[in-house]
Amino acid sequence: MLLWRNILNKMGSIKRLLPNVSRYSSSMEIQKLQRLVIDALEDVKAQDIKIFNTTHITGLFDRVIITTGSSNRQTRAIASSVADSARGHKIPIVAYEGEDTGEWVLVDLGDIVIHCMTPAIRQYYNLEEIWGGRPVNVKLLPQSMQPSMPESFDYDDNDEQ
Repeated sequence: MLLWRNILNKMGSIKRLLPNVSRYSSSMEIQKLQRLVIDALEDVKAQDIKIFNTTHITGLFDRVIITTGSSNRQTRAIASSVADSARGHKIPIVAYEGEDTGEWVLVDLGDIVIHCMTPAIRQYYNLEEIWGGRPVNVKLLPQSMQPSMPESFDYDDNDEQ
């Protein structure tokens, strides 16, 4: 956790050097951008979508959205859907990284950063622990809320006969 705080502190000092890429200052506008991203995610059947408010942690962005694709190919398609939707609405893409492997693809839209991950990578890095302090309640399709991996598998010896 200390490592992430150091990274965020360094990023905070970098932010002063970077031009302001944020186009969405009011809460209503961030909600519209958030809805645009969620719609793009749900269009390609992204799983286990989680949205977090990060304004209490960093000034670099207001939201982190974490989602899962069932494969590297789907993870790439999820990120591509978000990027295409942003481009279609003239929203600048600050960064688009990870599409070469597809295990973890990041799309940075300035005020919202989207992490599209395979189930194993998402479980390993557990970004919810870092960013998950303030979940944002939004309306999602039922299939978008289903966990990408079962929490555990209970095996009962008495089931065998």
